[in-house]
Amino acid sequence: MRHRNKGVILDRKKQAREMMLRNLASSLIIHKKTKTTHAKAKAVKPLVEKLITVSKQGDLTARRKLIAVLLQKKAVKEAIDNLGAKYKDRTGGYTRIIRLGRRQGDGAEMAQIEFV
Repeated sequence: MRHRNKGVILDRKKQAREMMLRNLASSLIIHKKTKTTHAKAKAVKPLVEKLITVSKQGDLTARRKLIAVLLQKKAVKEAIDNLGAKYKDRTGGYTRIIRLGRRQGDGAEMAQIEFV
């Protein structure tokens, strides 16, 4: 039974799913918006929200926590320097998901996740 299990599996094994979400979070932080499937956007949203909350601290500990999750140094620098300062007074809700319709090939529900 899946009682109280909130995580989504996304038809991947654990390691592949975690790396996909980390890559998606890195590209979202670098490019400010990403077009992906709706399920992946919903799965990456809590991860990005937590990363932005950590980056608001802006100290060495926060940088090390971001390095442990994000794969690209450019994403860590962007999160600490720009996004942490931008959302310093905001308590949460840093991202929004916009539905884009269905994908032509397989009919998957597409969405764009972006920063507010």
